[in-house]
Amino acid sequence: MPDLLLELFSEEIPARMQRKAADDLKKLVTDALVERGLVYEGAKAFATPRRLALHVAGLPVRGRDVREERKGPRVGAPEAAIQGFLKAAGLASLDQATLVSDPKKGDSYVAVIEKPGQETVKAIAEIVPAVIRSFPWPKSMRWGKASAAGSSLRWVRPLHSILCTFGAETEEPEVVSFEVDGIVSGNVTYGHRFHAPQALPVKRFDDYVAALEKAKVVLDADRRKEIILHDARNLAFAQGLELVEDEGLLEEVAGLVEWPVVLMGSFEERFLEIPGEAIRATIRANQKCFVLRRPAGATAEPFPLVGKGRDGGRTTGSDAHQAERPPSPTLPHEGGEGAPRLANKFILVSNLVASDGGTAITAGNGRVVRARLSDAAYFFATDKGSLPDLDTLRDSAEKLGLDLAKPLDQRMAKLDKLGVVFHAKLGTQGERVQRIAALARELAPVVGADPDKAERAAKLAKADLPTEMVGEFPELQGLMGRKYAELQGEDPSVAAAIEEHYKPLGPSDRVPTDPVSVAVALADKLDTLVGFWCIDEKPTGSKDPYALRRAALGVIRLVVENGVRLGLFDTAIAALKPVLGTMYYANKMTSLEAVEALSGLGVQDDIVDDAATRFGGSVKAIDIFEDIVPGYEAWADAKIADLLSFFHDRLKVMLRDQGARHDLVDAVLAGAPSPLAGEGGSASALTDEGSRDVAGEGSATPHPSPLPQGERGQVGASNDDLLLITRRVAALGRFLETEDGRNLLAGYKRAANILRAEEKKDGEGAFAGAVDLRIIAESGGIEEKALAVGLDKAAKAAAEAVAAEDYEGAMAALAELRPAVDAFFDKVTVNDPDPALRANRLKLLNQLREATRAVADFDRIAG
Repeated sequence: MPDLLLELFSEEIPARMQRKAADDLKKLVTDALVERGLVYEGAKAFATPRRLALHVAGLPVRGRDVREERKGPRVGAPEAAIQGFLKAAGLASLDQATLVSDPKKGDSYVAVIEKPGQETVKAIAEIVPAVIRSFPWPKSMRWGKASAAGSSLRWVRPLHSILCTFGAETEEPEVVSFEVDGIVSGNVTYGHRFHAPQALPVKRFDDYVAALEKAKVVLDADRRKEIILHDARNLAFAQGLELVEDEGLLEEVAGLVEWPVVLMGSFEERFLEIPGEAIRATIRANQKCFVLRRPAGATAEPFPLVGKGRDGGRTTGSDAHQAERPPSPTLPHEGGEGAPRLANKFILVSNLVASDGGTAITAGNGRVVRARLSDAAYFFATDKGSLPDLDTLRDSAEKLGLDLAKPLDQRMAKLDKLGVVFHAKLGTQGERVQRIAALARELAPVVGADPDKAERAAKLAKADLPTEMVGEFPELQGLMGRKYAELQGEDPSVAAAIEEHYKPLGPSDRVPTDPVSVAVALADKLDTLVGFWCIDEKPTGSKDPYALRRAALGVIRLVVENGVRLGLFDTAIAALKPVLGTMYYANKMTSLEAVEALSGLGVQDDIVDDAATRFGGSVKAIDIFEDIVPGYEAWADAKIADLLSFFHDRLKVMLRDQGARHDLVDAVLAGAPSPLAGEGGSASALTDEGSRDVAGEGSATPHPSPLPQGERGQVGASNDDLLLITRRVAALGRFLETEDGRNLLAGYKRAANILRAEEKKDGEGAFAGAVDLRIIAESGGIEEKALAVGLDKAAKAAAEAVAAEDYEGAMAALAELRPAVDAFFDKVTVNDPDPALRANRLKLLNQLREATRAVADFDRIAG
């Protein structure tokens, strides 16, 4: 079958736009073909710096014929209706219409319209110009004399030529003729800008790829990546070094060259005194080069250079990079004994084969790299020294508990002194650091960290933001803070926390495990989330400008993957007061208006002024809000409950991505909270008005109460232990995979359906009372008695297991009900004519429903 070959040849396309542009070209063209009934066997798009290309295989020569029946008016309809029908259907007279009889509606006219399929060449000639004119470039331009006209073509860079051919492999392909803004389609492409700039006539896709290869153009971006990676590894190995691989940089560099030539440059060893992270950032950001490192324990002596490493580099096979690409790796932290160290060499990728073997290219890049590293060395030396204005920083240092004899403390004091705003309604970075430090200290015992170290790490966590190095390379925030902390003798866990408190940055990023890092990371993310929830700046749809979804996922992963038992509700409430303190006290009028609008509390200026005067500070001022502002507690509970719901949503997404069923997550979240053993109590589900021991074991003992016993009420606090939620979901999933679990679920569903139907008649809650054992005894129902006794026993055992956080045990206790439930439904008529028997049996089913809710809400489980 015929194939389509399309190439759009232009000036250099930015590397960051190429892959998406290729995907867009494929989607737009193939979607338009399918809309016209032109199905195809396969399609693949390609991008190089100077071209977008598309190959669509297995297209028909023409589309399918279409037969359409258009219903017309009834026989005897007004003349105007008949004429309108004839015109719309393209008929000359009613003789060309078909008469259709309907026993109810009578006879009517139907037009049968035969539409021959469109020739594929004509369809392509219409589709491609439309795609070009409406192509979704993020940025585009006009050029030449025609650019003055508003209707002229827009493209990412000036478009020079269009290649478009269509035909079968066994035939001579034809050029699909069309014109776009003066550019006429043809069968000509162009090779490498320097090595083969002449026109290259091509026929079909195989000829096209071969012609470009001869003209020093590798069409497939994934092949260019393979070549770069292969040759770079070979060059590094020849020198006894390792390539520091970087997927993001590799993707970018592959989009900068059409014929990759890998070379090695060098710089003076004295620059290795700069932290490796800074060297890599300098070389990567400015020169798009890869750094090299010595293997762990290796000497500095290189092996002899054995060649350029290009033989066999142009490997084939485009499937090697079809899997999801991992995030760009970070350079391992240096400093450990035997750890890999950077070498004073780097890998660069040229777009041409130089006559001198690349000597001039590497020399030129080396000069630029040395200049950049000289700047980095200056930044590093400056950051290690003392600031000149220490006297002006003493108030900030005293407020934050900083030591002005240490350079990193000086930078933190400077950050506070400058009053750098974090958010207009949430105060400065200095105020935020105070909040994070206080919260990190509170969280430290929960995660097993030293409170002093956690507080110290939090106070220095943002200290590298005003440094020269981070100012030049913002991506080094945290990394440089750790380096500077190590240089001034901070505890290793404190230094590590400065870098790691930003983590995890996504679903695949590493989660910190050091307790100090965990405490500071949790405090940082919780302060952010609580603050933005307080000012009602929540994510909406696809918009999340403050990365709050990422922060929430970070909290979840920190808690779950480190096995942290944390009550998020009370923790968030504790974080709320300092945030409000900043809002009300530091920016009194603006924040008062904002919070008043959000909360409807009607807060008055004199309340805050009085609190500030009496307590002398923002946090202390806000401490008395619960007493002096009516409605504060309800407002705070509602805000944090809404935030907790957001955590639940993100947890669902995370567990679903890990393979958990979304309905199980919903079931666990909707189920009763984990009861505390020995707290509260509720009467047995069974009563015996005649005080008779029907079961032969005496009256039932009270069950632990399933309701939370917190002091702040029940809003949102019942399911705030994310670690327990994940454990409950896992246990429920394993239980439902067993035969007992599946059968119990089926029995529950049957009971719940009966209850719902009968509650519509008798009213909701009509069967919420205790089961009367006397009625069961008088009816002689063996199955009823067995289920009642089994329920009483299973409910106690399940509640005790849940209280002990033994969810497998709770499931096992419920599984014991299966025989009794099966026998009950086989032998007992629930809706007995006797009202007392009917009500008692429905109460028994209600007890089954309530017993399972100690683990989960089975109503939400599919099946």
